[in-house]
Amino acid sequence: MIHTNSDNPNINKDRKTPPTIIVIFGASGDLTARKLVPAIFNLSKDELLPKRCFLIGYGRSKISDEEFKDDIKSALDSHSRRKIEDSTWNSLEKNLIFHAGAYDDLKSFTELEKKISKIENKIDCKAQCLFYISTPPGVFMPILENLGESGLARRHRGTKTASKVIIEKPFGRDLASAQQLNQVINRRFDESQVFRIDHYLGKETVQSLLVQRFANSIFEPVWNRNYVSSVQITVSEDLGVGSRGGYYDKSGALRDMIQNHVMQLLALTAMEPPSSLDPESIRDEKVKALKALKPLVLGGDSPDVIRASYVEGLVNGSPAKSYLEEKGIPDESETETYAALRLYLDNWRWKGVPFYIRSGKRLAMKASEIVVQFTRPPAILFGQDSRLKVSPNLLVIRIQPNEGVTLYLNSKTPGLETKLQPIKLAFGYETTFGSNTPEAYERLILDSLNGDGTLFIRGDEAETSWGLLTPVLDYWNNQGREGLENYASGTWGPLAADKLLLGSGHEWITGRKYE
Repeated sequence: MIHTNSDNPNINKDRKTPPTIIVIFGASGDLTARKLVPAIFNLSKDELLPKRCFLIGYGRSKISDEEFKDDIKSALDSHSRRKIEDSTWNSLEKNLIFHAGAYDDLKSFTELEKKISKIENKIDCKAQCLFYISTPPGVFMPILENLGESGLARRHRGTKTASKVIIEKPFGRDLASAQQLNQVINRRFDESQVFRIDHYLGKETVQSLLVQRFANSIFEPVWNRNYVSSVQITVSEDLGVGSRGGYYDKSGALRDMIQNHVMQLLALTAMEPPSSLDPESIRDEKVKALKALKPLVLGGDSPDVIRASYVEGLVNGSPAKSYLEEKGIPDESETETYAALRLYLDNWRWKGVPFYIRSGKRLAMKASEIVVQFTRPPAILFGQDSRLKVSPNLLVIRIQPNEGVTLYLNSKTPGLETKLQPIKLAFGYETTFGSNTPEAYERLILDSLNGDGTLFIRGDEAETSWGLLTPVLDYWNNQGREGLENYASGTWGPLAADKLLLGSGHEWITGRKYE
């Protein structure tokens, strides 16, 4: 891919990668069109990919290179954050290749290896291969096994052009399947070659979370049980399952969102300061935080977990049907579209501080945010007067929409009477830095090409998360529909979710106040 002149002045041009061949398994899929191809193009436009960079699409459909190029052009026209000019496209299309084959056919992988070797002979140097597995999870293991069996996984191992592999979520369905997948990976690849991707970790606000904590002296001294009353993490969607009903019913909110996205946000919020910015130091601390989580109480009068499914209602003023009426959902479905958990970390920093997390579909709005609620001040001055309501101080880190950070403080309102009102000090990425910032997949693909695993999930991290949540899935499986609550579409979930906070002095923040 021939580079164009970058229009992003904030890009570090010194960050270079060796000659590269990117192979996308699942090249005809929706993720490739919407995210991966635009990300690769924008990296090229910012001069962050080498001039000798090739893209091979691997899929089961037998299409020509020209048809593949037409698909790529259409994807860029529809989904790229920046327009692609004809001169740029004329340079890009020369290095686009399609390879048809089955994912469980070793011969197809052997033929792929020959194409890669032919490209190396053409450019007269070694190239690193980045294999991006963007397929349904059922073919993850055949692809990994064939990459190993064909020798593609071992290409140039021990050098900076060693092969690398990106694996999309879901990484397993439970602890046993995650362990099985890790066993295959460890047999075929070194851990340094593997990048388990969670696109949430590529979002600017998530990356900035470490900066907010460790680069600002006002936060880290109070980031503990002495000053923090609770932490809430909400990842909500206003959409239903849409055309993904068949897939979603086999997944549910716990697998689809909480095990990966939400647990990653929790780990970054709760982790101890790493000894350095080295990727392994950061990932070590994330794993320690996840290992500190106490087992969840699943039964009894005060369980730590609530699940529910949406019924008909109004979303943004429009009628919405129930989950059981969605296409591909069986009448007897036991799948949760909403889950909320109350978690505690059994360590010095967070002892006794509840972490409330929730995620669901068909909720009142699309929002992803972390809310750190600080302890109220002693009721000595303003707290003595019942007319003066001292609201808690909040630090709200919004990941989407409108990425930014807001700090809520108490202030006196203008007038002759003393009245208090929460006010906010707000910072928005778009208003400060502009709207044309790199998307998450751009950062993550670039990091993987450079061998930087900071924003990727390590094998033991995935297993630790599943170790906490697999008992929940087993318990629900045994319960059937018993305990599966309902909530109206367009609301913030079932009333039962409020029971998780009952008697704590806390309430759900997102969507109810301080917006």
